[in-house]
Amino acid sequence: MSDAVGPGDLVLCVNAAPNHVTGRPVPLQAGETYRVLGVMEFGCPCGRADHLLDVGIDWGWCQTRFRLLPKPKAQARTQKISAPREKETTR
Repeated sequence: MSDAVGPGDLVLCVNAAPNHVTGRPVPLQAGETYRVLGVMEFGCPCGRADHLLDVGIDWGWCQTRFRLLPKPKAQARTQKISAPREKETTR
């Protein structure tokens, strides 16, 4: 997952268990979507991940807590433009 995740990506929290290093409760919510602010090139102390993710809550989180959400596909839409019609006056 480390190669695919970058700043601005959306990730889904799949594990809101207590911090697996310190044992303290975490402020993350399972099932919530978070935007990645940065990817830190540090290995997690647990040894399960080679990068930590910054999602704007507390400090870096182990990337094993998250799953990358697919990027939305851009769809071209045709827009209907309505312009006022000019009326011809006849005398």
